[in-house]
Amino acid sequence: MDSVTQIALGATIAGAFVPAGHRRRAMALGAALGTLPDLDVFIDFGGAVENYTYHRGFSHSLFVLAPFAVVLWLLLRRWWAPVRAAPGRWFAAIFVALVTHPLLDAHTAYGTQLWWPLGSPPVSWSTLFIIDPLYTLPLVIGGLVALGKPRAPRAGAWLMAGLLISSGYIGWSWAARSAVEGNARTALAQRGLENAPVFLVPTPFNTLLWRVVVMTPDGYLEGLDSLVADDGPIRFRQYTSDVQALEEASTVWAVRRLRWFARDFLRARVEDETLFIADLRMGQEPYYVFRYAVARKGNPHWQEMETRLLPDNIDTRRALETVWRRIWSAE
Repeated sequence: MDSVTQIALGATIAGAFVPAGHRRRAMALGAALGTLPDLDVFIDFGGAVENYTYHRGFSHSLFVLAPFAVVLWLLLRRWWAPVRAAPGRWFAAIFVALVTHPLLDAHTAYGTQLWWPLGSPPVSWSTLFIIDPLYTLPLVIGGLVALGKPRAPRAGAWLMAGLLISSGYIGWSWAARSAVEGNARTALAQRGLENAPVFLVPTPFNTLLWRVVVMTPDGYLEGLDSLVADDGPIRFRQYTSDVQALEEASTVWAVRRLRWFARDFLRARVEDETLFIADLRMGQEPYYVFRYAVARKGNPHWQEMETRLLPDNIDTRRALETVWRRIWSAE
């Protein structure tokens, strides 16, 4: 999720857990802990594909954050009086503020390497867009009220209300995803594709309109499903991908890495003897956020190259207008 959301979540959790007299200091620490894992964006991992696929790695691992929370708590308990005064509540504030960051990130399409350094692909439940005001606003409102009067009897109630409402919204996002998945499986069964790999993702800033990506032997299908406007099978459009080139170029590290990272939800195209790969999970045909040049055609095999991220080709205003119209209309 975006930094504002993670800061608000960390601050709200910390403020809700500690005694009222510690609330402002706890919210400041919780805000810092809420954004701490994302500082890995300042690390240069050595290349475009490396920076893309190593983000949300070690800094988001539960195997790293859980022991880090314990060590941080032990240090603060030794050197900071508020933690010594209420050690159990401060431990809960620190631990939960840290581990909820990657768990929330795992609800997005990008995914999170919760189990780093194990070799499993990033966890991507994909129930929330990376920015969703309906999730963030309850946290921000509750946090601002509590910061204004941290010792007030209802300050803690505002914080808890923000957490409950935002958590309830996550619950709704799971229910919405389940409904769309059912619609998708029904439509695909009619096409004889009931076993095809499917990726579901909400469109920007909402959980009412969902995008469905289906991988096929020669490319992929894309469809939209509005929980408000649509009734009946999802209508898909078919697109081609150079599946053969993707398979042949898998001897190249960057190609293998992207296939692992995106679980093969990729589009491959060859232009001027160069293989270009787009992550189909983030964007919408024909616009994708993450597109890379990853390999050059050799004789006879594909060769390593310095990977590069292609410029953003998204018309943001037009895309958002299209999403808004599509939520309310099946046309």
